[in-house]
Amino acid sequence: MLAAGGRPAGSGRGDRADGSDPQRTRSPGSGAARRHRDVGGAEGNPPGGSLEQAKEACLRLLAVRARSRAELAQRLSAKGFAAEVIEQSLDRLAEVGLIDDAEFARQWVRQRHNFSGKGRQALAQELRRKGVANEEAAAALDDITADDEHERATELVRRKLRTLPADLDREKAIRRLVGMLARRGYGHSVAYTVVRAEWEASRGDADLGEPDAPLG
Repeated sequence: MLAAGGRPAGSGRGDRADGSDPQRTRSPGSGAARRHRDVGGAEGNPPGGSLEQAKEACLRLLAVRARSRAELAQRLSAKGFAAEVIEQSLDRLAEVGLIDDAEFARQWVRQRHNFSGKGRQALAQELRRKGVANEEAAAALDDITADDEHERATELVRRKLRTLPADLDREKAIRRLVGMLARRGYGHSVAYTVVRAEWEASRGDADLGEPDAPLG
């Protein structure tokens, strides 16, 4: 059956003989291949991206927040940059002081301890996940003294005590407070010492007794 103009009914302009719509036909290629074209497909750029492209990508990431070398390498790899290009670009940025894992670790520890109340154990785990070397992580963690941890843990417990029901069972309250500190990366000894002192000061109950096992 012919429609007006002599075309088969139901046929649209530009339809193929097999009935497929050319506008809906997608070019083949995996996501990885598309990423590869993104970093290396421009005229004059080698496959796997250019050094300048990789450096610009790093600068955009660093403009958002400080990052470790391993974090930047991971992000560049995900964008499709070649391993050689990644290493060269990171080396260049390290030479001018834009990548410094030791300074990154110190900033991370200071900020996460002061503003998020994280203890040394939690901070050590976070630095490992970010690929910071053990030596640099240890040096940064040394900036937090035992007194620093005790003081920050005390602040957290005092704040939490204000929100606990006045009639909450003592043992439940202790477990809740010690567990809160444990989740933030404080050791059991520090956590229990702080909780005991603050409970006595706020509730006037000195008979807590050391628990048989760590509370979490």
